[in-house]
Amino acid sequence: MAFDTLILNGTVVDGTGAPRFNADVGITNGRIEAVGALSHAEAARRIDATDHVVAPGFIDMHSHSDITLLDDPGGESKAHQGVTTEVTGNCSYTPWPAGEGGPEALQKNLGRTLIGSIKWKWHTLDDWANAMESNGISINVAPQLGHAGLQIASGAVEDRPATPDELREMKRLAAEAMEMGAFSLSTGLSVAPSAYGTTDDIVEICASIRHYEGAFYATHARVGNGLHMSAIAEAIEIGQRAGIPVQFSHLAITDRRVYGQGETLTEPFEKASEAGLDITYDMYPYTAAGAGYNQLVPLWAQEGSIAEFMARLQDPATRTRIRDEVRAGLGGLSPQWETWYVAFIQSEENRDCVGKNVTEIAEERGVEPAEAVLQLLYEENGSVPTRVHNRVEDDVRYFMGHDLAMIGSDGRAVSPHGPYENALPHPRFYGTYPRILGRYVREEPAVLTLENAVYKMTGFPAQRLHMKDRGLVKEGLTADLVVFDPATVIDNSTWEDPHQYPDGIPYVLVKGVPVVDEGVHTGARPGKVLRRGEA
Repeated sequence: MAFDTLILNGTVVDGTGAPRFNADVGITNGRIEAVGALSHAEAARRIDATDHVVAPGFIDMHSHSDITLLDDPGGESKAHQGVTTEVTGNCSYTPWPAGEGGPEALQKNLGRTLIGSIKWKWHTLDDWANAMESNGISINVAPQLGHAGLQIASGAVEDRPATPDELREMKRLAAEAMEMGAFSLSTGLSVAPSAYGTTDDIVEICASIRHYEGAFYATHARVGNGLHMSAIAEAIEIGQRAGIPVQFSHLAITDRRVYGQGETLTEPFEKASEAGLDITYDMYPYTAAGAGYNQLVPLWAQEGSIAEFMARLQDPATRTRIRDEVRAGLGGLSPQWETWYVAFIQSEENRDCVGKNVTEIAEERGVEPAEAVLQLLYEENGSVPTRVHNRVEDDVRYFMGHDLAMIGSDGRAVSPHGPYENALPHPRFYGTYPRILGRYVREEPAVLTLENAVYKMTGFPAQRLHMKDRGLVKEGLTADLVVFDPATVIDNSTWEDPHQYPDGIPYVLVKGVPVVDEGVHTGARPGKVLRRGEA
């Protein structure tokens, strides 16, 4: 038997959670042809994996690479981590469907969130997928359908329940996207405009797509100060009423009054699961979040279009009201201004704000912090991405170790030389997966075994996505694989210098093609947009 590629002498951790075993892996025509003792077989390429682990390529269950992969098709920040599939469309944001308003209306409203230089013209998931694949991408993309996209396309962008006509249009567009292969519906119920959707609205849309095989509901829930339990309760209610599985996004405790209460938060998940609801969650291994200044602003102020939001900031009386609420803090908990650091700025005029927190910017401008937030939001047309240090290590470790947890970076696939070159993105863009393998598997006290960590990164998300062709090292499956050194793998990305690739991941293959070869990105673009039921 002759192979295209042979990975020899490795320790296979196959993604099921089962114990590791020694084996060679043979690849032909982009598929895993054989797993076993293959050293005497012929192969066009032989990779020595002595003292290394051979695992399925990591599936990033929570990413925001919907547009960045068009700017940075190599997806370097994720490829170097061993990620071979990005699950996009999270937190309600997708650059489709356009609806009657067309792509311009969608981009005007969501372009500030789906950061990139692309001026898109597409209308549907298919159009977007064609743009991705014609441009070429190094890693795969598994698209979810964003609730905010549906709202903008149907006109449901005000702080009220959707009208019957708007709901009818959202359900029509949802069906269209599911027919094109979207994996799920995602919401962002603490950010506008998705936050304007009522529980009943979401239940109705979810119920309309539940008959699609493998479909599920992914939610950035209605979180906020004082809402840590009600957010989970609403997600469970939607799943139960709509009869649809639930994926709870980036579970964490960000309300400093309830740090250390991880068991209280996971108890409803456990009870719902025992009662028959298919519910899981994803999380990432950092004590800081990514957010925008807009998440400091009351939702009523962001109703409608960006132009209407900006107009409210210009009206003196309305601005005073907004500033008062920003100062007091949403949910009645005053912000810790020194923990909110600007990560990305689009204008040249404000480029010096990158890396500074609200307190520093306010002092430089000679204004109070709440006013500095409003000034920068207005100057940046409503978009100021930040990183917020708002959680504690003990909670991160607890949520990571729970049986219902899988891993999602909440980051973007970018490069050090693309549009993010002068930004200070969250280190999770570059370090999530090697950080877990190094700091939470190898270092003491360990949170996960190697087998369990790989399962949470591969087999478990593949199950959630109903993928039959990825997520495991198994004969017949697509050869999306990563080879890493368990003794040295570690993240290098820091808050001050995030554009740093990890150590210990010399090989990453997508459909059998090396995307990272001996630690160097090859420039190959074998990735594709995956479709529900076909991946």
